[in-house]
Amino acid sequence: MGELFRSEEMTLAQLFLQSEAAYCCVSELGELGMVQFRDLNPDVNVFQRKFVNEVRRCEEMDRKLRFVEKEIKKANIPTVDTGENPEVPFPRDMIDLEATFEKLENELKEINTNQEALKKNFLELTELKHILHRTQQFFNEMEDPNLLEESSALMEGSEGGRGAPLRLGFVAGVISRERIPTFERMLWRVCRGNVFLRKAEIEDPLEDPTTGDQVHKSVFIIFFQGDQLKNRVKKICEGFRASLYPCPETPQERKEMLAGVNSRIDDLQMVLNQTEDHRQRVLQAASKTMRVWFIKVRKMKAIYHTLNLCNIDVTQKCLIAEVWCPVSDLDSIQFALRRGTERSGSTVPSILNRMQTKQTPPTFNKTNKFTSGFQNIVDAYGIGSYREINPAPYTIITFPFLFAVMFGDMGHGLLMTCAALYLVIRESRLLAQKSDNEMFNMIFAGRYIILLMGIFSVYTGVIYNDCFSKSLNMFGSGWSVRPMFGPKGTLDGNAVLQLDPAIPGVFGGPYPLGIDPIWNIATNKLTFLNSFKMKMSVILGVIHMIFGVSLSLFNHLYFKKPLNIFLGFIPEIVFMSSLFGYLALLIFYKWTAYTARTSKDAPSLLIHFINMCLFNYGDPTSKRLYEGQVAIQVLLVLIALACVPCMLIVKTMVLRRQHLETGPMFGSILWSHLLHVHTPVLTLFLLSLQFDFGDVAVHQAIHTIEYCLGCISNTASYLRLWALSLAHAQLSEVLWSMVMHLGLSSRSGGGFFGLAIIFAFFAVLTVAILLVMEGLSAFLHALRLHWVEFQNKFYSGQGFKFVPFSFESILEGRFDE
Repeated sequence: MGELFRSEEMTLAQLFLQSEAAYCCVSELGELGMVQFRDLNPDVNVFQRKFVNEVRRCEEMDRKLRFVEKEIKKANIPTVDTGENPEVPFPRDMIDLEATFEKLENELKEINTNQEALKKNFLELTELKHILHRTQQFFNEMEDPNLLEESSALMEGSEGGRGAPLRLGFVAGVISRERIPTFERMLWRVCRGNVFLRKAEIEDPLEDPTTGDQVHKSVFIIFFQGDQLKNRVKKICEGFRASLYPCPETPQERKEMLAGVNSRIDDLQMVLNQTEDHRQRVLQAASKTMRVWFIKVRKMKAIYHTLNLCNIDVTQKCLIAEVWCPVSDLDSIQFALRRGTERSGSTVPSILNRMQTKQTPPTFNKTNKFTSGFQNIVDAYGIGSYREINPAPYTIITFPFLFAVMFGDMGHGLLMTCAALYLVIRESRLLAQKSDNEMFNMIFAGRYIILLMGIFSVYTGVIYNDCFSKSLNMFGSGWSVRPMFGPKGTLDGNAVLQLDPAIPGVFGGPYPLGIDPIWNIATNKLTFLNSFKMKMSVILGVIHMIFGVSLSLFNHLYFKKPLNIFLGFIPEIVFMSSLFGYLALLIFYKWTAYTARTSKDAPSLLIHFINMCLFNYGDPTSKRLYEGQVAIQVLLVLIALACVPCMLIVKTMVLRRQHLETGPMFGSILWSHLLHVHTPVLTLFLLSLQFDFGDVAVHQAIHTIEYCLGCISNTASYLRLWALSLAHAQLSEVLWSMVMHLGLSSRSGGGFFGLAIIFAFFAVLTVAILLVMEGLSAFLHALRLHWVEFQNKFYSGQGFKFVPFSFESILEGRFDE
């Protein structure tokens, strides 16, 4: 159980690996995932390390695989994932893998090059076919006397002058459809209106052989007179990236060319189909082993990168590594080293030697699929210091409970529970699907958190007797609603009927479970719930904070710091209990001391608490709650005030005195060994003897002020439980009265269909506003209460995370991208 409530005990170990067995040993450690390698060559450049060439070869293989993967995705071929976890290839197998990937890459590049050339030729022939077809239509239209007269009139103003015989030249080509308007204006301006342009759109889009995109193009033919205009037209076509094609002048030649083009297109289409079939076969064969290849290459690269962190002894026969590892897993690590040595065929065993160090180990908290979500909530605040109390086990209960206090509704909690239960039941299938949706993955990772939040919300909804803003009449009402108040049907006929709380009801005491359903129709419902939920928030907040302070005691005991117990924990717990613990007790006392008959004479606890802190007891209107209240409250305030100098002054002075007492002893040891101590060690030793009284005093003053003021602000912060709970209830009530009530109040014949539409609208708003938005708001507020109000009482969060060398995490990082 110690590992659950506190981080794992870690040790620094030294590994001596035979050069021939180092690769296989690191491979087995990667499969185990329980050691974190330290870099023993921090001053050595990355490009000067021993295994840099092997890392480069792995990166080159990874690049080739990414190229093949890109081609597979472009061809819309699914990658086969059998869930296989192949073993790491031996170093000698790298040559075979490199040859395989080289052959596959070259083959695909050759196919792509040939295919692009064929597609380019196919595009040119297709465009020429459309040009020949459209050009014939243009010339047929030009035989119309009206069109011929129009074109002749345009050309008569050219350099030939009037009356000269016209001999028009022309060029034909294809241009992108979106460039046609600009192209037309440019021709008109440059050629001064001395050209005649005809254009027609190509109905089917054409494929760009370079990008593979579908492009819409148009056929054009430009008539002009003279070589000067011809040169201008060609330059403009070149500037607009228009493709020009030779076009015969006579219809017979155009017809013969079109027949030849169609024949070549048919032949080329057959070659393209065969090339594409071959490409598909190559990619489909590669897709079956693509994931296995990726795993092998990534594992090899990770091993060589890890080997670069090791030192090599002078004999070049042994690699030395330093690792952090859990003490409880040392046997598993030893077994993995033995297995790696046997796999490599080496006869020299690998050695693991535990080292003594004063370095702070990394923090490692073992988790499973249930606790990992709660541990992530804690780690988001800060990685715990080594071996300090882990808040995650307590967060499993307190986090969903505080969320449910703000989200209490049976109906909404049940919907949340069902949604989370679906994710939990089908988690195996959902994990196998490997969704790329980031939002879904985040929700799926917190499925157990959501499940507990839903279950706790159902419980608090029962306590609030709230289900979609309606109460459930499970036990009847405890209030006395009898005919003595009026004739039968009084509740329907009198909207302002008042019930006397002093008259005993059905139960003659507290309601069996939750809140009496009659409050749902009471006009003073909000006033009653305000008082109830505000007091409940204060009680829960004080209990939560006192529990957090109590946990700090276990840290002080474990780290053997008695000074922090007597001058830290005890003053803190006494300060909080004397003021805010007493306030919580007053709430319970007021609930039990006053009955329905005497409740109107009950004094305000808020006024009493303010007067207690200000020593203001002269107000005659402020009634006493019990005998001897003034003496007890004065004593509690004095005790709380006495705790402040204990934390602020006494602890600082005790630390200074301890330093002065231990100073001479360390000084005598220092002088006796002065001549035998190495200079760096001596420097560290002198630094350890330094004691800055000012720094210690300032640090202790900040901690004391922060704690004392924090007790006030943190208690007030827990009132968000009250505020969010009322906000959720009011939003739910408004949604019911503004939407669902309309459908239920309809008495017409089509009311059923109207109710179905309104219910669908109500369901969508319920999920979008009350479950998603309100749920997220309550989640964030519960998160803040744990980070600021609870964890800061005992959790420093100044450690660094244990990041083991693990193939599983490396591969997850690769395939989740």
